[in-house]
Order: sequence, then structure tokens, then C-alpha cells
Amino acid sequence: MRTFLTIWLGQIVSTIGSYMTVFALTIWVWQVTGSATALTLVSFFVQLPRLLITPFSGIIVDRFNRKKLMLLGDIVAFLCTFTIGLLHFTDRLEVWHLYCVVAIYGGFGQIQTLAYSASIALIVPKEQYTRAGSMSSAVNYASAIISPALAGGLYPIIGLGGIIAVDIATFFAGLITLLISHIPQPVTGESESENPDKENIWQKLTFGFRYIFTRPPLLAMVIAFTIFALPNDIGKVLYNPLILSRTNGDSQILGSVTTAAGLGGVVGALLLGAWGGFKRKINGMLLGFVGAGFFRAVVGFTQIPWLWMSSMFLSTMHTPLFYSSSNAIWYAKVPSSLHGRVLAADQSIGIVISLSAPLIAGPLADKVFEPAMQPGGALVPIFGSIFGTGSGAGITVIYVIASIWMLLVGIGGYFFPTLRNVEKLLPDCDERVEEEVKG
Repeated sequence: MRTFLTIWLGQIVSTIGSYMTVFALTIWVWQVTGSATALTLVSFFVQLPRLLITPFSGIIVDRFNRKKLMLLGDIVAFLCTFTIGLLHFTDRLEVWHLYCVVAIYGGFGQIQTLAYSASIALIVPKEQYTRAGSMSSAVNYASAIISPALAGGLYPIIGLGGIIAVDIATFFAGLITLLISHIPQPVTGESESENPDKENIWQKLTFGFRYIFTRPPLLAMVIAFTIFALPNDIGKVLYNPLILSRTNGDSQILGSVTTAAGLGGVVGALLLGAWGGFKRKINGMLLGFVGAGFFRAVVGFTQIPWLWMSSMFLSTMHTPLFYSSSNAIWYAKVPSSLHGRVLAADQSIGIVISLSAPLIAGPLADKVFEPAMQPGGALVPIFGSIFGTGSGAGITVIYVIASIWMLLVGIGGYFFPTLRNVEKLLPDCDERVEEEVKG
């Protein structure tokens, strides 16, 4: 665990700076445009290159040095942040510049993320998979606690440019800890199906999908997570516009709610790390779906900031549970030499969902639900007494529907035996190796 902890500590510092920039840019885009679509398009342009690069990134991660790929991702992230800062300091920054820069970051960031994910099974003992996953979640959520508080307070004082400068300074913490860490490479399988040198380009690109589709328990995992991910991602892209529209653009309230959400993620990750999670990891995934959806739905039924904070805290407490439990299953059931391609296939499906969510949520909010929830609108007789009318009411309706959908996916998963019994139906990869040796 020493290597993992070293990288983990560096990533906490670096991610705090990155999240500060993300928060500041969210405020900047809202101030410039006042449009939910403009904000959701940032997410769209982050995900678009990931969709294109992910099939190739699986091959890259399984073939090339994973540490160098992670370093490359850090360097590109630094250059992207520096470019935004330079454009801002020269008074040339426009929204479309941001779309271009995040697209470049998204492509290289996907390779970096996949290299890191595929390396966890090599630097962490099997019994620590869930704990490692929870600690990885804690990086993002700890940053979500500190970053909005810092950025929300500093933005009126030092502006976007000052926050970008802080982000650039924190970059070196992540770079140095990664440089001094040893990340082992996987041993490539000897069979033709596990040796990319004996495959043509089409077989290389589709290997991960074929691997999943020939194993019904893994396919059931993918289907369940996909059905959950769509409403989850719709809620994510509408979260900032919902709070900002309901508070007349108050960055401090948004910062407080975001901080509460981050604190919930950290508490959830720490509790999961101490506990170790359910013995049957599928229970952690499905119950995590239920908890995240239920408490997120509560957010829509109030306009009181402290209730937003408590509900988001309780919702994000469940996020490490379903992500870490799901990842632990993948790490245990797939050989480490195949993690790059198989995880890339799984992530490709998730990226399609993430890419679709902004295209659905933004226009649906701006063009359909928001106008329909204005005084006299078509949906006011149905939802007006529950969610009110005016700015943000339409976004709230979408947010609550998506949250209830998430909850139902978690409950519904228990009615499908192939998903419910995934760990019994598919043995761990080390157990399969032992069986092959005996045979």
C-alpha cells in the first residue's frame, strides 16, 4: 500500500488546485452567459474526446509504461491550465476557448485515469481493493470540501487569474510523488486472446467489449451501471445551474452546498475504508445506488440551503460505496494484463452516457422545463405546488425525476439473478488461473 499512499497524497494536493479552477470557471461561465446550456457544454467537450480515445487508450495502457502515461496526463493538464490562465491574463479568454482546452484535457486525462485505474490491482493487495477505491474517491471529495470554500472566498478577491495561479503551484505535488513512485507493469498473458501482438486492429479495439459480452455477469454489471449513470450524470450537469438559479447566482451558497457534498464523500470513503465494505460487493453497488438517489431527490423538495447541504452530504456518502464496490468486482474478475482494454470498454459505455447527458439536460432545461415552469406554464398545474415556479423550477423537476430513477435502478437490480449473483457466477481471476494449472 506504500506506493498507493504516496501517489494518493500527491493527488490530494494537486486535485485541490484543479477543483478550485473548475469551481472558479463555473462561476465565470455563469457570469458571462447565465445559461445552463453553456455550463453543460463544458462537460460535453470534456467527454467528447474521451469517447474517441478510450478504445485506443485500453490498448495503450496494456502495451506501454503506465507510469509514463500518468506523467503525460499530468503535464498536459498543467499546459491546459496554463493556457487558460494566459488567455485570461491577456483579456482574451472566451467560452469557446474553454471548450477547446477542456477537450484536449479530456483526451489525455482519459488515458491517465485508465492507467491509474488499471494499476491499482498491481500496487494494492486483493483484500484492499475496496479500501483503495474508497481512498481514491476521498481524493475527489476532500478536494470538493476544500476547493469550493477556498475558491468561493478567494474569487471575489483574486479573481479567476489568481485561482489559476494556485492551481499551477499545486500541480508539482502530484508530479513529484508520481516521479518517486514505482508502478509495476502487468505480465502479459500467453494465450492468443490475451496477447495483443497476435491481434489485428479491429480485434484490439473490440477485445474489451467481446470479453464483457461473453461473460453475462459482467454484462449485467455494465447494463445496470449504464441505466444508473444516465440520470446520475443528468443530475450532475444540472446541479450547479439548479443552485445558482435558485439563489440568484450566489457563489457562496453554491460553495457551501458543494463543500457539504464533498464532506459527505470523504466521510463515506473513510467509513468504507475502516469497514471494508460488504462481503458481497454487489450489495454495496446496489444499495449505494438506492442511497445516492433517495437523498439527492430530497434536494429538489426544498429551497433551504442547509437542507440542500444535509441532503447532498447524505447522498454523496453513498458514492464511494457503489463505485468502490463495483471496481472491486472488476479488479477481482478480470486479469490485470487485460485491465486496460476491458476497463476501457466499460468506460467507453459510461462516456457515451456522460456525453449524452449534457446534450439532453441543458436544452431540456432551457427550452422545455424552465419555460413550462414559469407562471402560467404548461407544467405548473402538475409540479407548481411542489417545486414552485420561476427560475430554477424546471431544472428542479428534471433533477428530482433523475434522482428517483437512480433509486429505482438500485432496487430493481435485486430482481435480476445474473446481476445479484455476479460474484458467485464468475470466479476470481486468480482462482481461474489455479484451475487452469490443475487441468
